[in-house]
Amino acid sequence: MLRIMPNPHSRVTAQGQVSVPAEVRKKLGVGPGSVLEWVEEDGGFRVRRVGKYTWSDIRKALFPVPPKPVSTDDMDEGIRKYMRKKHARR
Repeated sequence: MLRIMPNPHSRVTAQGQVSVPAEVRKKLGVGPGSVLEWVEEDGGFRVRRVGKYTWSDIRKALFPVPPKPVSTDDMDEGIRKYMRKKHARR
């Protein structure tokens, strides 16, 4: 028999505080003093632990425009030129 687990939920206090359910804290790896970030997307919000970035987040930050593909031969030639220049006698 398939048991459907209800989604974790929280209640907002009069001071605007929210409790994070234990199972969510475990999955996020957060505890006392952890900082959570609320990201608005697609008409809702996504919560994540600050400092925990995915590879795609880092890649988008480093390469806003995807790099052009380079052939292996072109890459090898670039390495050769760099090494010749770096180790050339002066």
